[in-house]
Amino acid sequence: MDKQKKIVSMFDDIAKSYDLANRVLSFGSDIAWRKRACERAFGLYDKKDIYQIVDVACGTGDMLGFWQKIAQKRGIDVKSFTGVDPSLGMLEVAKEKFPQFNYIEAYAQDIPLDDSSCEFVSITYGIRNVVERKKAIEEFYRILKPEGILVILEFTKREKSTLMDRMVELYMKKILPAVGGMVSGNRDAYEYLPNSIDAFLTTEQLIRELQESGFKMENVASFSFGISTLFIARKVGKVC
Repeated sequence: MDKQKKIVSMFDDIAKSYDLANRVLSFGSDIAWRKRACERAFGLYDKKDIYQIVDVACGTGDMLGFWQKIAQKRGIDVKSFTGVDPSLGMLEVAKEKFPQFNYIEAYAQDIPLDDSSCEFVSITYGIRNVVERKKAIEEFYRILKPEGILVILEFTKREKSTLMDRMVELYMKKILPAVGGMVSGNRDAYEYLPNSIDAFLTTEQLIRELQESGFKMENVASFSFGISTLFIARKVGKVC
């Protein structure tokens, strides 16, 4: 089994306990992080009629729920909400929670949607798990309409130069796997999380990859002492 399929299989295994584990391990902060991402993204897009919002690596559908709720609060008419994920286990949970949305079983680097078919693409805590990350970013660019918005929430690699950095590392590598293992029954999955962060990009490196793919950075924000980072970028044009 290749690396990407192993990651998908891991998420299949923890799908039913995923939401509870997220709430416990983030102390509920992940809810605030997702809401802020949606609010800021809508603030950068001045149209009230939107054809489609696509959430990639949608998992159990939480981000789609926030997109819908905040769109309604702002009086924005969104015709379609679509979740994309390669994990059938995650999609089964999402369909139970949010049956009103559309779902596609697919990898981030191979999304079966037309060119320029959506105004927003989001991926929350998922880009780190995409083996062919650059191909995925190219796909996000392809399916977005001109001036469309890409929203990424992620745990980026930390420099570990401050006391807070070391405290976060202690939590991630010691406490999180133990608690996540108890909640999910799969300790390996929650040992994978801090290891995947260490193997991922820094904030600056991810910004550079987005810009190389033709995106213009609109907003970068750090939440909760740098634990989570928000990236909002706009589809403009590639520099030749």
